[in-house]
Amino acid sequence: MTDEAELLLRDDRAVLVLPTRRENGDTDETDQRSAELADVLGADLADALAEWARVCAAMSRTGSGAGSEVVSRRGRQLAGRVAVRLGGPVRYRDPASGHSRVVRPNRSPAFARPPHGRAVDPTPPWATGLTVAAFAAVFVVVAMLALASTLASETAGWVAILAAAVVSAGLAPSLWLGRTVPVVRWLVLGAVVGTAVSWLGVLVIAFS
Repeated sequence: MTDEAELLLRDDRAVLVLPTRRENGDTDETDQRSAELADVLGADLADALAEWARVCAAMSRTGSGAGSEVVSRRGRQLAGRVAVRLGGPVRYRDPASGHSRVVRPNRSPAFARPPHGRAVDPTPPWATGLTVAAFAAVFVVVAMLALASTLASETAGWVAILAAAVVSAGLAPSLWLGRTVPVVRWLVLGAVVGTAVSWLGVLVIAFS
């Protein structure tokens, strides 16, 4: 039997299943238990897993599949943190594809733990990150205004507002989940700023 812990979603909750050893040292897969995440992993990682599970559940209910890659990437990152915290391999079941993969501990600087027990994030590349965020913001503004302008001219202003609302709502789960992912968070910052700024233009176009 396998000695791997397993990270999966169950009833819209992140569940960590730990193998339990019998007295003879064998692992009995039927004797596994669902661990209380905060007790095993600490409150910080347990909260991150709970948040990831909520976003996965929201995406599952919409059925659009938008942002599935971000959800999968975030799940793999969290599985890596779980593996480091447990000191052993973790089988991660991707909620988007249903495929399983084994994630092994990788004690990189991103998962380093200081004495007070919280993960340390590497020093952010501010210059490069802000540049990426600026490009993302400009792209979102141009795309949103182009969409609103086309719909307002071809149909009506309220259609442009409705379309902008749908796009914003569709982006929200992915942006919320990606806000703590290295590199991706700069794109998230730009997309959030671009979405907020573009709404001013959308309202002007819709009511002009």
